Amino acid sequence: MFLACQPSNSNSDTKVDKPNVLFIFADDLSYSAVGALGNDVVKTPHLDQLAANGTSFTHAYNMGGWNGAVCVASRAMIMSGRSVWRAREFTQRWRDKDQTAYKQTWAKLMEGEGYTTYMTGKWHIDARADTLFGRAENIKPGMPSDAWGKMGFMNVYRQQVLTGKKTIEDILPYGYNRPLNENDDSWLPSDSTKLGFWAGGKHWSEVVRDDALDFIADAKAKDDPFFMYLAFNAPHDPRQAPHEFVDMYEVEDMPIPKNWLPEYPYKDAIGCGQTLRDEALAPFPRTTYAIQKHIQEYYAIITHLDEQIGLIIKGLEDAGELDNTYIIFTADHGLSVGKHGLVGKQNMYDHSMRVPLFIAGPSLPQGQTNSNEVYLQDVMATALDIADVTKPAYVEFNSLLPQINNPALDGNYDKIYGCYTDTQRMIQEDQFKLIAYPNAGKLRLFNLDSDPEEMRDLSNDSDHKAKVNELFSELQSLQLAMGDTLILERSNYGD
Repeated sequence: MFLACQPSNSNSDTKVDKPNVLFIFADDLSYSAVGALGNDVVKTPHLDQLAANGTSFTHAYNMGGWNGAVCVASRAMIMSGRSVWRAREFTQRWRDKDQTAYKQTWAKLMEGEGYTTYMTGKWHIDARADTLFGRAENIKPGMPSDAWGKMGFMNVYRQQVLTGKKTIEDILPYGYNRPLNENDDSWLPSDSTKLGFWAGGKHWSEVVRDDALDFIADAKAKDDPFFMYLAFNAPHDPRQAPHEFVDMYEVEDMPIPKNWLPEYPYKDAIGCGQTLRDEALAPFPRTTYAIQKHIQEYYAIITHLDEQIGLIIKGLEDAGELDNTYIIFTADHGLSVGKHGLVGKQNMYDHSMRVPLFIAGPSLPQGQTNSNEVYLQDVMATALDIADVTKPAYVEFNSLLPQINNPALDGNYDKIYGCYTDTQRMIQEDQFKLIAYPNAGKLRLFNLDSDPEEMRDLSNDSDHKAKVNELFSELQSLQLAMGDTLILERSNYGD
């Protein structure tokens, strides 16, 4: 149970006069897969309670990524404070073991203000976790590989598929391209013998939970405030969960998304075809049963994740630390799981760009929602604000505390930028979103107010030509401001 953050007599009275900061990071969790944000099928009682005890930012976005592992860019941005293309450049300094670059990170900035820093779970950043955090343990890679076989198979065989020497079915290892039909039981999400999230003997979400509880027990006896960075691999694939969580969801009861498609018409031009690993998880063309099965497994691992989060918050309460701890929860990006005929996160639609973002803590308003458009990476600047750390000039993101304490304030951004490799660009302003596909010479325009599922492309409507041109020009300007080197040309996209 998560209690409201009210003053009490607790261990926090003896601490240095700064609050603790607990950051909880999920992987592949869409805003649309949390109960508190309107999903009445998935079971997320602890996240729902966290949202009720704080502020929910309902329109939090990731900027995108420079390769298929979108989480790499998302995590580099959140740790460095830099926007996507400048974060990409900055990661080279981490690889070069640049000590100054280490110091210019979220963890080191908190440490410099007297915080004990701790990290466990998924890392996927080009600097060792233990070079940035005072204590780091059970550091996990981008995803478990045991269940799926060697993860480099797509890179090895992609050219053979593209040249017709092999079919995609020839190269896919166990666990991909499924289920083929209702009788396909080749993959069972609760089968721990396939390792994956059970590699090491305990589900990785439970490892993060136990690590967190151990750290909280240690921190209870110390005076220094702490900054905990808890990074779950869940609900990333392989979407494995104990059978009791899978049994909570019947496949036939899983709702087919309103914007479901058997195949996305621009999938190859935008880099989301059969040779993208994430998209190869389900058969082409998509079937309603396959998507229902993937949604079932997605919801099961989300509910399992939610239980671990609840136990961590209960651990804070039991240790007398809850009343002096700000809790920030978000995810590195969303996931399609069948929407628009896509399965992964490598696209510019809200289901993949938009994430849940909840912030709760001492004296903050409860039960509040904020619909301003923000970036999820704003949580770094928010934590610095909580810790009374002066935000360095190189941090491009902004604290959300002013908007939490005064909901009438406008957001920090009047436009949202999105990108994926050299195949997709996006701008979102007010209720309109413009997506550009350079390799297809195609633009897509959506009115998010009247069409939140992004199903009606308005780009060819005569009534919206001016809006297309206006947003395209603004996207070009935004690209320059972001350090994007792939500047779009309007002449490549017809009239």
